[in-house]
Amino acid sequence: MTAPRAQARALSRGDTVGFVLFLLGGVALAVASVVQAVVDIAAVLPNRDITLLAPFAATEAQAPIGPDGASVTVQLDSASVTVASLQPAALTALIISHVVFAAAMVTVVTLLLALCFGILRGRIFSRRHTALVTAAGIVAIAGMSLVPFFHNMAVNGALARVSDGTYDRAVVGTVDVFALFAVAFVVALAGTVFAVGDRLQRDTEGLV
Repeated sequence: MTAPRAQARALSRGDTVGFVLFLLGGVALAVASVVQAVVDIAAVLPNRDITLLAPFAATEAQAPIGPDGASVTVQLDSASVTVASLQPAALTALIISHVVFAAAMVTVVTLLLALCFGILRGRIFSRRHTALVTAAGIVAIAGMSLVPFFHNMAVNGALARVSDGTYDRAVVGTVDVFALFAVAFVVALAGTVFAVGDRLQRDTEGLV
């Protein structure tokens, strides 16, 4: 059995201050994400003059960047598109994207705050902490995938409305794959570290 004094020395005063600041920052981030989602949803609910940032692939446009403002052909990567209104399905998808963003942020922050509270109690590695780290990572990856997915549905609706259905290049695959794999790697690494740490800690406690 681990002595209370040994557990108390697991975190220094500086570590404790850092975790407390992390807790405060996490709460602020969760509140800010919810407020932002509410503001965004309130802005689109009237379904009037909605502006969306739309990604484009292999799309050329004319820009007045030549001599004396002459038009020059450029390749579009993204552009803002404003429509008078969205189709019900596209509007629903846009609202869902904002809800998923806020829900993912709040869930990840809540799981990490639970992890911090557990560490502040004096135990760093445990099966519960491993589960919390893994769950937070899975939710983050899901949010990074689902938010662009639903946003793309809204963008496709806007492009269909602007072009009267004649624009045939649907927006797909705009998820940042590199960032997604980077997060997945960090999650896997963190989960492995906590799992190994928990096993080593239990082995050490068995020897005491």
